[in-house]
Amino acid sequence: MPRKTRINKCPKCGTEVKEPIKTWQLVAPIPDKKGRITVTVMGVFQCPGCGYKWRGVVSKIKVGSAGIEVGGKEIKEEEEKRPPKIIEIDIDNLEEEFED
Repeated sequence: MPRKTRINKCPKCGTEVKEPIKTWQLVAPIPDKKGRITVTVMGVFQCPGCGYKWRGVVSKIKVGSAGIEVGGKEIKEEEEKRPPKIIEIDIDNLEEEFED
């Protein structure tokens, strides 16, 4: 298993980079086992110290019918609990409308 390195740290000199100079999204064409689509945000970083440029994953978002997962943490949307709407129809009123 590859070790995790900080993406915003220059691989050459170790200087901390605050944010990428360019970002773009990659959408996976095939959903995972749970039916979620993975959107990967990629970025180009440039070191202010040595000028070295590198690419890396900024974040990953999984979107599906069950909810949203950002960076491995699942976010569940709470559904609004509302009472059902009751519709009452009087048959006598319907007969009067159709007799005309």
